[in-house]
Amino acid sequence: MSDILLAALRIGNLFLASANVIVAFALLAYVASHNLRSPVAQGFCALISFVLIVFAGDVVLANVTSLESAALWMHAQWLGIAFVPAAYLHFSDALLRTTGLSSPWRRRAVAGGYAAGAVFFLLSVFTEWLVYDGVQESIVFHFRAGPLIWAFAFYYFAATVWGVYNIHQARSRCLTSTSRRRMAYLALAFAAPGLGVFPYLLSATMSHLFSVNGVLVLTLAGNLAVAVMTVVIGYFVAYQGVLLPDRVIKHSMVHYLLRGPLVGAAMLVLILVTPGVERVLGVPRDTVLIFSIVIASVLFQVAISLGKPAIDRLIFRKDRAEIAWIQELDRHLLTSTDIEQILENVLVALCDLLRARSGLIVTLQGDELCLQAFCGPREASGAVLGRTVPEGLLVRLEPSRRAAAFSEADLVLYNSHVLLPLRSRDGKTMLGLLGVEKWAARGPLEEAELEAVGELVRRAESALDDMRLQQEIFALLRRMEPEIEQLQRWGSTPRYVQSGQLEAQEASLVHSPSLAVMVREALSHYWGGPKLSRSPLLGLQIVRSALEANDGVPAKALRAVLREAIERLRPDSERSATASEWVVYNILDYKYLRGDRIRDIAARMAMSESDYYRKQRIAIEEVAKALAAMEESAQAGAQGGGRDAATSSLL
Repeated sequence: MSDILLAALRIGNLFLASANVIVAFALLAYVASHNLRSPVAQGFCALISFVLIVFAGDVVLANVTSLESAALWMHAQWLGIAFVPAAYLHFSDALLRTTGLSSPWRRRAVAGGYAAGAVFFLLSVFTEWLVYDGVQESIVFHFRAGPLIWAFAFYYFAATVWGVYNIHQARSRCLTSTSRRRMAYLALAFAAPGLGVFPYLLSATMSHLFSVNGVLVLTLAGNLAVAVMTVVIGYFVAYQGVLLPDRVIKHSMVHYLLRGPLVGAAMLVLILVTPGVERVLGVPRDTVLIFSIVIASVLFQVAISLGKPAIDRLIFRKDRAEIAWIQELDRHLLTSTDIEQILENVLVALCDLLRARSGLIVTLQGDELCLQAFCGPREASGAVLGRTVPEGLLVRLEPSRRAAAFSEADLVLYNSHVLLPLRSRDGKTMLGLLGVEKWAARGPLEEAELEAVGELVRRAESALDDMRLQQEIFALLRRMEPEIEQLQRWGSTPRYVQSGQLEAQEASLVHSPSLAVMVREALSHYWGGPKLSRSPLLGLQIVRSALEANDGVPAKALRAVLREAIERLRPDSERSATASEWVVYNILDYKYLRGDRIRDIAARMAMSESDYYRKQRIAIEEVAKALAAMEESAQAGAQGGGRDAATSSLL
């Protein structure tokens, strides 16, 4: 019975130690790849790395048979054991600093903790002052305690108590119930790494007071606590400094844990419990194990995919209907490539029906014609566009397709092509035009052919109308993006007793990743329009300062600020339409300040239209940088003026 208990404890410890290695490594990889900029995440990564070393040593030692081989790995374990207290302090100090409570003494204590950890590790490897003489008791390997082991134990527990105190202080500074709840979970889970390392100190200092089974039971309890609490800590850290809604973080982490650590732990169980089957099946155990792992890994992924709706219902209990609609929306939206493929299929079917060699669909973007789809030689489509004057063509197409039924009289001959206007569903907006190369002479189109042509044209109109509506929705979402980011920033930033200046700096528009998008949209309506009058850039301090000089009209103030930002990009040399140093300014001046057509600008600057669009993006980014510099200068001036006023009042 004793042997059975010993074997069960050994397998249980091996499994939990291996599971801890899997969970710790998975959380380390997740946090490091998602949130490493956060000081709290950096402290967590340090702590979990040293815990990972301890449990990895456990897994190796479970498969070592000689004391000589075990000594090397026990020394390696002490790399983790010695640095866990310092990582405790590091993590708790980073957490406390997020509440606005910084202390240079505490930072020095963290550095001193790492220095002490390095000293203790070197003592454990090169001297007998800390640990010495490896001992094997049944299946348990451990060191004997040296004279300085009590100094390390005191250092370890002192650092742990200090870390717990730091977290208690951080929790007391939280103002919102959500941040206090998360901090309470963290305070409970914070003991996990200590519970994992405690048995190693116990075996080195009091091994004579416990049986082998007693040590294994304590180790088992510590391993189980670490497995659960490490996930809790990682779950909390995943929220720190991430500007995403809670549901997104929760969904990402839960599915990551299911597909990573859970599947890995299941594979580990399979390896441990698969018995020897050589005598029964006549094949080596490794062969059976390979097939079992492959089948189990596939089945687990299938099970998780099938269970995803139920898992999501648990995660999103309050927003099930909205989340289901958002998930379905992704399937129904059409990308630009999808629209182009639909239009190309329409053209191919139409050219086959009319026996034409080429066709094109052109959309109207402002006062310009843009090729949306074509079939046949591209040169033919390009030739039509090159010889087309949009204003005159639209006048000729205006009377076409005004009746409900399609007729051959609706076809308009223009530049060796037969053209048809494409209108929105309500018939009020012209979306573009469809053209096919004039086909060989033949009799009038039959009624069935006219119906087929009309149906294909309606498909093209429906696709273009949907694309137009989607573009309007996307444009609205892009305009909302800065506000959404701001809301997410407010929702993800806990409120503490003292708010730091860093939070205000991060909330500034000039630090938003969407600044260039806001600038582009404001410039697109430079001479008037909702993208200018409702731009988030109206909240900039430089725009508010320019109101007085612009009759108190926000749109005029923003236009003046944009003009000033553009003028800052003007080179000092003599102006040239083709010189490289003038490219950025010329694009901004010709396109936005003067409102010239893109085709004319590209010809004047001796570049292709594709090259123009690429350099236009660069030019807009330069305007965004100039705006950011102007705003930061204005904020610095305001702060300096405030300090001067405060100083004057004191004097």
